[in-house]
Amino acid sequence: MRHAAVALAAVAALVTAAGCATAPGPGAGSAAPAPVARSAVAVRAVSRVSARAGAATACNPKAASLAPDGAPRVTTGSFMAKIRARGYLIAGVDQSTYHFGYLNPLDGQIEGFDIDMIRAVAKAIFGNPDKVQYKVISDAQRIPDTMNGSVDIVADTMTITCDRLTQVDFSSVYFDAHQRILVLNNSAVNSLPALAGQKVCVTQGSDSGSNLLRLSGARKPVLVSVPYWTDCLVLLQQDQVAAISTDDSILDGLKAQDPFTKVVGPELTDEPYGLAISKQHQDFVRFVNGVLAKERSDGGWAASYARWVGAPVPQPPPAQYAS
Repeated sequence: MRHAAVALAAVAALVTAAGCATAPGPGAGSAAPAPVARSAVAVRAVSRVSARAGAATACNPKAASLAPDGAPRVTTGSFMAKIRARGYLIAGVDQSTYHFGYLNPLDGQIEGFDIDMIRAVAKAIFGNPDKVQYKVISDAQRIPDTMNGSVDIVADTMTITCDRLTQVDFSSVYFDAHQRILVLNNSAVNSLPALAGQKVCVTQGSDSGSNLLRLSGARKPVLVSVPYWTDCLVLLQQDQVAAISTDDSILDGLKAQDPFTKVVGPELTDEPYGLAISKQHQDFVRFVNGVLAKERSDGGWAASYARWVGAPVPQPPPAQYAS
């Protein structure tokens, strides 16, 4: 049975195409300014730092989105109208996160809780939830693809963070997760301190690794970064890492694929999920929030949760907005 589980994870890893995106950084030199100019520049620099610090302090990831303008409507000249004219919604998704976004080997369809949220958006635009072109992306591609317009929206177990909010916009929170730890059943590890000096697998582009380093103090684990969570499962099964650490929603899916694993330890962080959208399309953010409001109120969210996550079904995360 153990070998079968290894094979499942290996197949899942193989069908997923890895990718990354980088952007060149600025680099330019300049002559030294006069003493008075230096003073002015210093004052402006301190002001900018203070402004950024103040913004970070005020940031509330759960209440950073834009309120819907009533029920979702496709208005003339809107980004939604452009999507409708194209004929399909382009969504960045995962195909290896069991229960949230994964490729069903029986019918070749991508499905899961995240995918249901995308289908609800497509239905609101077209009246047909099937009018979606899925683009399979890695965690590291989520923000670059949103910013460069490769996708209209990303649904990929993506936590809303203050840092990410400086780069992309998010919908209201549609799922609450918490970071924990996955180990083999015979492991003695039961908490983060027990992983000091040991290898822990995370994905490139996720916030899981930085969370671990921040929370572990001086006795830090050794991070091993890979493109996809199924890659982590293979490494754990091969005893190349001592643990995997990420959101419990993802870990539960990995555990379902390998019954020789267990989720341990307390909740390390709060991970509110949002749908990522370019900052150029605030009308689309409000539209999507209208769709999510409908999903919460008409039972669509609860039905999807029951199907993919299981019972008992909690109340959906309450919508909070910045404006």
